[in-house]
Amino acid sequence: MNSFELHTLATAPRAAKPLLEQSLKTFGIIPNLHAVMAESPQTLAAYQQLHTLFMQSSFDKEELTVVWQTINVEHQCHYCVPAHTAIAHGMKVNEDIINALRDETPLPSDKLETLRQTTLLMLRNRGVIDQADIEKFYAAGYQHKHLLDIVLGMSQKVMSNYINHLAQTPVDAPFQDFLWEKK
Repeated sequence: MNSFELHTLATAPRAAKPLLEQSLKTFGIIPNLHAVMAESPQTLAAYQQLHTLFMQSSFDKEELTVVWQTINVEHQCHYCVPAHTAIAHGMKVNEDIINALRDETPLPSDKLETLRQTTLLMLRNRGVIDQADIEKFYAAGYQHKHLLDIVLGMSQKVMSNYINHLAQTPVDAPFQDFLWEKK
């Protein structure tokens, strides 16, 4: 049973209130994940900062989506897969990419598939990747900075995925159309 409080502006610790106000301004709602994280203002602040930094990384909108959803699906996050499906739609990411990530089927480009496979290798092997796999990543057009940016995205997603598992975070109404379960 979920015993975590979904904080509002009225119930959040004082230090979390400006962070929730920022969430409301950015998303038009206070996402339930942010409402849970508000219990620890430092956690919410770190998550928001990681999100901002990852959005400013070397990845384009499709690549951001590949990294996020690859991790969300691998972690079987009931909350983040629908949330990032909605985000991907809002970013105008190609529907074929969105569906391939959710369904774990091949992506429509070799470059994006290489990004997904490299992200999975890093995630499953705790950052340890064979040199041949790194060379394949570079041959697809990626650079050292992209490996580091995957780690940045993983940092953000580990926070959200793990917290959603712990809190059994309810999926927000705007994401309900994109509910997901691992096949």
